[in-house]
Amino acid sequence: MNVLLIDGYNLGFRCFYAMPDLSRSDGFPTGALHAFFASLLKLAGQYDMQATAVFFDKGGSQRHLKLLPQYKANRAQAPDNFRKQIPSMKYLCEIFGFYPTEMEGVEADDLLASVAVREKEIGNTTFIASADKDFAQLVGLNVRQMLPPTPKCKEWTVLDSIAVKGKFGVTPAQIPDYLSLIGDSADNIDGISGVGPKTAAKWLKDFGDLETIIKRYDWLKPEKFRPLIRDGEPLLRRNLQLIRFDTSFETPLPQPRTPDFDKIIEFLEDMEMKKSLTSLRKFAKDKYSVEL
Repeated sequence: MNVLLIDGYNLGFRCFYAMPDLSRSDGFPTGALHAFFASLLKLAGQYDMQATAVFFDKGGSQRHLKLLPQYKANRAQAPDNFRKQIPSMKYLCEIFGFYPTEMEGVEADDLLASVAVREKEIGNTTFIASADKDFAQLVGLNVRQMLPPTPKCKEWTVLDSIAVKGKFGVTPAQIPDYLSLIGDSADNIDGISGVGPKTAAKWLKDFGDLETIIKRYDWLKPEKFRPLIRDGEPLLRRNLQLIRFDTSFETPLPQPRTPDFDKIIEFLEDMEMKKSLTSLRKFAKDKYSVEL
């Protein structure tokens, strides 16, 4: 069975910034909803997915904030026009048959990773739709990451283990070690000063993992990094805890559902999304042989 797991906020933010400031006649913002709906259609039509879930954050991640109180503190508050559209995005996922999933105080990434690991263990093939590089650590047998379209590439790009190695210079299993060394500015996680992607990848190629790099810091080149790694051991171990997923959550995966076309039409009409209605009719005919 093919399973699609979508990083909801990651996709929603990209949709918001990819679109002009569109709105309904009463002023309610709809720009992100246009792109978000188009993304759902694209993802549903690209692969034969038997089950789909979309994951959203709900409150701050208590696990991460305990380790690093400044976790994601560098991020500005989401624009008001984006926040107004989030409930509609979740509802759209629900009526589309894409189960919206969230848990108070738990990062969506941990919930998504928990499902991905469980589905892999029972032999299902999982596709993770997100631009977040952290998910590359899950890629492997029966797990793929799908990167959203970019100005240079108009289609979703699927990453397997070989593609992850080509993109980052390290294997999926080494991604947490790699990010612990270089840091992750998106999450306000500092790495070792001066250590960039090429240096981190070279060390991991030579030494295998972060634990060996810490133990053999006096073998590292350039030599100027030796005291930084020695003194930075607590930071590196903390980073590893921040970047690795907690996959212990018993998050249910819903039974496969077909879109509720009547409710979707009602939603799109209410939002005055006429172009999306046209796309929906084509999708329903092509995928489900349904005339709307």
